Amino acid sequence: MRRTAARAGGAVSYGGAQAPGAAVGAGAGPAQDGAVPGPAGPAPEQVHQEALRTEFPFQLPRGYVDESGTVHRDGVMRLSTARDELVPLRDVRVQENPAFLSVVLLGRVITRLGTLPLVHDGVVEQMFASDLAFLQDFYRQINAEGHTRAAVECPHCAEPFEVELGGSRLGES
Repeated sequence: MRRTAARAGGAVSYGGAQAPGAAVGAGAGPAQDGAVPGPAGPAPEQVHQEALRTEFPFQLPRGYVDESGTVHRDGVMRLSTARDELVPLRDVRVQENPAFLSVVLLGRVITRLGTLPLVHDGVVEQMFASDLAFLQDFYRQINAEGHTRAAVECPHCAEPFEVELGGSRLGES
């Protein structure tokens, strides 16, 4: 079943002081200067909207060594999309060996590594195991938004502590 956000010519807008989820066109008067009318909200200085961060820099513990012997350590990883996690499942290598999933997935989300012109699963495949483990952990951290830890209490001493709830492999939760 396909769902659409806009129906009968309506539009969704989250600009200015309008609260997400507020009905568009619910304001008292006509729109001026192309602005979308909306309900009165907090003054603009009270509204704090943080921009969504989609790319994250990293530095590999050892570094990828290319065919000319150059070591590449500094890179950038972007947030994963649903497509990034689904497409590798159709890859024959992943179907034959599920452990290959993380290599293919990382090849899709690493956008830069040193001065390499292109990062792909073949590059990730040639990395040292310690760098691969680092990237797998980094992937989990940036895509989980810190929601993989839960506060719990020891049943014996009632001391509070946190536990990790994340999955053991990329693409799992």
